[in-house]
Amino acid sequence: MNIPVVYEDDWLLVVDKPSGLLVIPTPKMEKCTLTSILGLHPCHRLDRETSGLIIYAKGKSVQKKMMDEFKQRKVKKTYLAFVQGALHENQGRIQNPIEGQNAITKYKVIRRQKYFTVVEVMPLTGRTNQIRIHFKQIHHPIVGERKFAFRRDFRLKAKRLCLHAKALGFIHPVTGKYINLSIGLPRNLKEFLERYD
Repeated sequence: MNIPVVYEDDWLLVVDKPSGLLVIPTPKMEKCTLTSILGLHPCHRLDRETSGLIIYAKGKSVQKKMMDEFKQRKVKKTYLAFVQGALHENQGRIQNPIEGQNAITKYKVIRRQKYFTVVEVMPLTGRTNQIRIHFKQIHHPIVGERKFAFRRDFRLKAKRLCLHAKALGFIHPVTGKYINLSIGLPRNLKEFLERYD
């Protein structure tokens, strides 16, 4: 399996995870996960359906430091999402609790298509499935959503969830340098955009 490496040093590895690959096994105990392929320590999670940047540590102590940065909201995460329909505002903030916990998602419209809107999304908190739940709550679920919305309710279909972790900014837990990483859209999302251009 081709897992592109975006950044690597003696302590960290950042890769571009393909959509459809789990980071760690679920209770079903899947054998093939990104973690089993890399043999390293994941510092955060991405949904199976989400593609994009994910940080792995090469040792447990670095993993803990990096996970602490995530907990303290020191890591800047930026996603690109294609959401159903036309968002009214060009930018906004969704602030609805998830499972009783505070959850905040900022977004900015990048492009408007006929049936969907391309948005840059910045989650300010890190709840499980936060982006997917928040856009469903404002009646603009992510294109390709199967878990939090009924596909039959929407005209536009996609083979995958149109959510991509495109950028990460963080302070390196060992060197103290600021690391800023970004990647483009995977081919399947580019092709989807071109089809509806």
